[in-house]
Amino acid sequence: MTALIGTNVMTDMNENPLDILPELLLAASAVLGLLLGAWLPRHRQWLVGLLAAVAACAGLVAAALAAARPDVTAFGGAFTADPVTSTSRLVVLGTLLLVLALAAGPFHAHPREAEFSVLLQLSALGALLLAGTQDLLLLAAAYLLASIPAYALAGFRKDGPGTEAALKYYVLGALLGVLMLAGITVLYAAGRATGYPLLGPALPEAPDVLVAVGAVGLLAGVLFKAGAVPAHFWVPDAVQGSTSPVAAFLTTIPKIGALAALLRLGEVLLAGSGMPWAAVLSVVAAASMTLGNLAAFFQDDVKRLLAYSAVGQVGYLLLPITVAGRSDLAQEALLYYLAAYSVTNLGAFAVVCALPRATRTGDYRGLARRRPLLAASLVICLLGLVGTPPTGVFVGKLTAFSAALDGGYAWLAVLAAVNTVASLFYYLRWIVPAVSSGGHEDGSTAPGTRPARAVAYTAAAISVGLGPAAGLVLPALSGSLTA
Repeated sequence: MTALIGTNVMTDMNENPLDILPELLLAASAVLGLLLGAWLPRHRQWLVGLLAAVAACAGLVAAALAAARPDVTAFGGAFTADPVTSTSRLVVLGTLLLVLALAAGPFHAHPREAEFSVLLQLSALGALLLAGTQDLLLLAAAYLLASIPAYALAGFRKDGPGTEAALKYYVLGALLGVLMLAGITVLYAAGRATGYPLLGPALPEAPDVLVAVGAVGLLAGVLFKAGAVPAHFWVPDAVQGSTSPVAAFLTTIPKIGALAALLRLGEVLLAGSGMPWAAVLSVVAAASMTLGNLAAFFQDDVKRLLAYSAVGQVGYLLLPITVAGRSDLAQEALLYYLAAYSVTNLGAFAVVCALPRATRTGDYRGLARRRPLLAASLVICLLGLVGTPPTGVFVGKLTAFSAALDGGYAWLAVLAAVNTVASLFYYLRWIVPAVSSGGHEDGSTAPGTRPARAVAYTAAAISVGLGPAAGLVLPALSGSLTA
């Protein structure tokens, strides 16, 4: 009888480790890498980074195979593998591979090289869990897993700017994390459940005030991970104070998990509640794209410029989330845009990593004459962030704008188009010196490591290739969210 009960519980819980194989591979690699780092000599700690790259590649294969299977939920419905999860897995793991390549040069033979690779994997694992969670408790755990290693990464150099970046990042993350936990508590009190399939139908019957307070608290934490207004204050300081590979990571991978989680919250959990979810997100989207672009106009430091650009990009990415449930284009627009933005943003940071002495836009003067391939990669990625055809971001923005129009938010689509045109001017402040013929050889354009240059070229090529491939990719991203 005991065995029969145990069998029934296991069946109900559906505890099949293969459903979370990409996540398990990343977790196992992180744990094994931590153990290896304690025993390997300093000049052999690159093996931990290699192990992380192998785990990411294996995870990509597992994620691709899982994407071809029907949608499933695992562990009592707390985690789901659907098109949102599958796409997030592919984008996060692919981006992690590129970040590991960026870090191969600057952190080679570093006293804490192994720990760096482990922290990258743990934070990426948190982003994967954010993308697939269907339970508020797992959402909170994923938030912490994505955040705590990222705090250590921001201050990894242990210098003044790095320490300041980590402190500001941590303080704001802790504050908004507490608000998020408070929001989860209020939503549990309102619906008497934490799983989305049970909590979602219960919220329409709960008091609107409780639902609104809980949703706002929950939103605070998720917006922090996405780097959206008003939880964006950490972004410029953390990006400028951290190393360039870490800056590329912070503005890319956590954003993927947070926005995927936000889509699921709006469409599965809060769709039928009294919370004006779409109206709140439309205001956040408008503020993020506008304030991010305005702040970027006055930046001469290339990392701060890309940081505020990342804030502005969140505003565009929030467009399809705002109309989730109102437009059939919302899900595929978000997922495609996330993939295109991730590789394009990473390509711009790869150029920064490849030219470590060039910290200001003026330092890039004459880059096209000295390093033509790097200059071409920079121009492709920066114009790609604007949304210039035929890059992937162009298709992503076009689909996002179409989703906003289809969902009844024409004013938001118009504002996004105006912001897109305005953003061209601050990207040109960087592009024009890079393609000009002036400048003198002062060492600022001396090339960095080969892996960084390879990542820049690869990311630029993928960014261009994603545009023509949209006809094949977009249909694969559609489908309803599993509840």
